[in-house]
Amino acid sequence: MEILGTTLRICVDDLEAAVAFYEGLTGTPALRFERGGVSVAAIGCFLLMSGPAAEIDVLRKVSATIAVKDVDEAHAALTRVGAKVIAGPVPTPAGRNLIALHPDGSVFEYVDRNVLA
Repeated sequence: MEILGTTLRICVDDLEAAVAFYEGLTGTPALRFERGGVSVAAIGCFLLMSGPAAEIDVLRKVSATIAVKDVDEAHAALTRVGAKVIAGPVPTPAGRNLIALHPDGSVFEYVDRNVLA
């Protein structure tokens, strides 16, 4: 599995204040989208999320997002070494993702940019 990078996931109460801070910090404008009632702003290596408590409580359990070349390849590698895929792979606005539980209890999201036709 080829890992291309990581994104830090940050759940915030005030998305607008957080966006202003991280845009100023990185010098990069936010890419914004909504998913499942959660407002998301991607700024550099930061993924800011804000929304209903029930949704955010679930999102807080995921330590980081790991960009990979191919989610299917990641799925095979993860299961081969003992991780449990607990969601996905599923399509997203930017490609596909899955959520995996590592044997140590850590939870990570794996994403690719292979947009399904």
